[in-house]
Amino acid sequence: MATIGKDIQAAAQILADGQLVAIPTETVYGLGGNALNRASVLSIFETKNRPAFDPLIIHTDSLEKVGHFVTKFDGMAKALAEAFWPGPLTLLLPKRDIIPDIVTSGLDMVAVRIPDHALTLELLGTLDFPLAAPSANPFGYISPVSAAHVDAQLGDKIAYILDGGECNVGIESTIVGFVEDVPTIYRLGGLAVEDIEAVVGKANVLPHSTSNPQAPGMLKSHYAPRKPFFIKSADELLHAPADVAVLFFTKPEALSTNITRVLSDTGDVREAAHNLFTYLRELDTSDASEIWAEYTPVNGLGVAINDRLKRAAAL
Repeated sequence: MATIGKDIQAAAQILADGQLVAIPTETVYGLGGNALNRASVLSIFETKNRPAFDPLIIHTDSLEKVGHFVTKFDGMAKALAEAFWPGPLTLLLPKRDIIPDIVTSGLDMVAVRIPDHALTLELLGTLDFPLAAPSANPFGYISPVSAAHVDAQLGDKIAYILDGGECNVGIESTIVGFVEDVPTIYRLGGLAVEDIEAVVGKANVLPHSTSNPQAPGMLKSHYAPRKPFFIKSADELLHAPADVAVLFFTKPEALSTNITRVLSDTGDVREAAHNLFTYLRELDTSDASEIWAEYTPVNGLGVAINDRLKRAAAL
């Protein structure tokens, strides 16, 4: 299995040598490689078994560095960056030629963000290249929110996992681009639509495409457990067959005898987002034959949680 630790210099050397390191962020753990090294980026796709048409996000540690990788970074994009970076926001910006086409799957836009995690920001500050870093899991599976999750599923394929504890947000970043100067949300995530609109006005939320995505994480079936996964009503969850694992949003008046998890006892969508992938993983490794879940309220991060549940069920 991989070495797990907090040695930033060791991680930096492994990355400089063209190998991969799992890195913590506030959203989920990423599988990091030198974004300017085509061989390293190819290794990310191979390690995750990720299709080459699904582009990657590059990570850096300052607004100044972003200008080295994109040709335009001003206006609404700059306003969002100044408001929410470091944080769970990814911006789609026109790329410079220094970014290999393999990173963007041949598209002329590159996804960029500054993660909000002290350990990874320190690592990025020591590097003279950005990191391409999709979630550190086999493609299509539940995203990892701890070093142990990464080690369990990719530990035999990577050299080092930088252990930054459990991720605070728990779901991937929100991806925002601009279509004819209209802010456009390509992927719902850890930054709520309302927060984005408070800075740049009304945003267009795109439906998720099923092929040839324009941004990372837009495939219809994604973030899915191995067990059959279904979205049900609250009443159906309470009457689930005994061999079904149940994922409630908030604690019902009477819990069944099924294997269950409750995303938030108090109905807090931020707490629910934080717990989502951990609980899905726990239910997926249980003795249950399948998993049933319910949607969360459609406010704040509840919108992004429902997006993940919908795509886990491939709806």
